[in-house]
Amino acid sequence: MNVIDQLVKRGFVQQSTDMEALRQSLDSGSVTFYVGFDPTGDSLHVGHLLPVMAMAHLQRAGHRPIVVLGGGTAMIGDPSGKDKTREFITEEEIAHNLAGQRVQFGRFLDFSRLGEEGGPVMVNNAKWLKSLGYIDFLRDIGKHFSVNRMLGAESVRQRLDRNQGLSFIEFNYHLLQSYDFLVLHDEYGCSFQLGGDDQWFNILGGADLIRRERGADAHGLTVPLLTTASGKKMGKTERGAVWLDANKLSPYDYFQYWVNVHDDDVGRFLRLYTFLDLDQIESLESYQGADIRRAKQVLALEATALAHGREQAELALKTAQKVFAGGGSSDMPSIEVNFPVSIIDVLVQSELAKSRGAARRLIQQGGVRIEKEKVGDVEAQVVQDCVVWAGKKRAVRVVNAS
Repeated sequence: MNVIDQLVKRGFVQQSTDMEALRQSLDSGSVTFYVGFDPTGDSLHVGHLLPVMAMAHLQRAGHRPIVVLGGGTAMIGDPSGKDKTREFITEEEIAHNLAGQRVQFGRFLDFSRLGEEGGPVMVNNAKWLKSLGYIDFLRDIGKHFSVNRMLGAESVRQRLDRNQGLSFIEFNYHLLQSYDFLVLHDEYGCSFQLGGDDQWFNILGGADLIRRERGADAHGLTVPLLTTASGKKMGKTERGAVWLDANKLSPYDYFQYWVNVHDDDVGRFLRLYTFLDLDQIESLESYQGADIRRAKQVLALEATALAHGREQAELALKTAQKVFAGGGSSDMPSIEVNFPVSIIDVLVQSELAKSRGAARRLIQQGGVRIEKEKVGDVEAQVVQDCVVWAGKKRAVRVVNAS
């Protein structure tokens, strides 16, 4: 199966430039392609994973990936999908974030030949953007861009329609990302860019710039901006982003995110976030009723193994099975406290509740247990080591700090 057909079947393709031309290009030999990631945080999260997984499928099909770390573009801030100007981050913060993100790509992509001739590439676009001469850039690159067309971009139009404004520096982001594509074309022979669907206008800008400046063909493809079956943005929970950094989110909690997805999302997420073959996925998504949990466990195991390694994934599975059976486990999330401690404090400290008010409401709604006993009093105290439950699926071990 052509890799493009595989990406389509798995649900990765939202829109693309000439699909037939792209398919023929990928069939003709190894193609160098890239995805850019601005380091706005020191860890990737699940929202980043869709283009990363698409990159991995392309690499497995014999194509050459370039990970562009946006140390230069992050200093500007991408206006796409934002209703106000991003706050500027310092060069020190960017350097810190780059260090955190770099190591995570190697969990999904094969970097064994990183830096070798013809091997995968990881590069910071600050390398060429920070040294740009402004006048030369305007004369050589800016001449190819129409202000009228840029005003028609969805990200710009929405901001202007809502009277939210758009700074001049943000307006330049489109030119800089387009220029990235041209530089990568010249230096690495890159002819194909992937990105989230909010990057479609920027991808087209880069492909058009290569055509105008070099007379060469370039291709683009976007992956969808996912929401879950319940309507939430993919990778967002009440507790915040689903981080890949184990210091921000434990492998167990990462596993729990996947095992608790909506039933209607299981087949879709197995296609997008695992490398299981399509026949096996079709078998798993045929499960009904209580059996759907078995498919969710496979999803959670495979997704966690990619992010944290097989050993951590299997440990998370064993822990979850013990917890789901109604017991505790030494491997489940835990907090240390000094007894006695209020149940409200336990819920907030463990992040089972976002606030004291939310903790009170959870108790009043009958959603909190200490071991098997439902808590009915918001003034209740925890006086010994135990497992505290919020709902049926989230729990924490509470242990004495002394």
